Amino acid sequence: QVQLVESGGGLVQPGGSLRLSCAASGSVFSIRAMGWYRQAPGKQRELVAQITNSGTTNYADSMKGRFTISRDNAKNTVYLQMNSLKPDDTAIYYCRADLPFRRYWGQGTQVTVSS
Repeated sequence: QVQLVESGGGLVQPGGSLRLSCAASGSVFSIRAMGWYRQAPGKQRELVAQITNSGTTNYADSMKGRFTISRDNAKNTVYLQMNSLKPDDTAIYYCRADLPFRRYWGQGTQVTVSS
């Protein structure tokens, strides 16, 4: 079992920045990769960014250059630094942990970009 707790969401103006955190606990040694996904109202959940145990990162095209995923292995925490935020970035952001035979999701954190 892996538990994921996200934090850092909130209301920000267009052009602003936020940093999301996802703290993992439980069987963290089994985690192979962690990622951030988001779901806007009426839309499907989509990949934002992913980072593997080896540090390899993968970003959705629309997030490249604006978002940065990183991890602190000592704290079992993954971060998502989001810069130059746009209203279209408004969504619930979810953290996901990928294990060999299972995936775990966090409860999500709301990000709202509005003036």
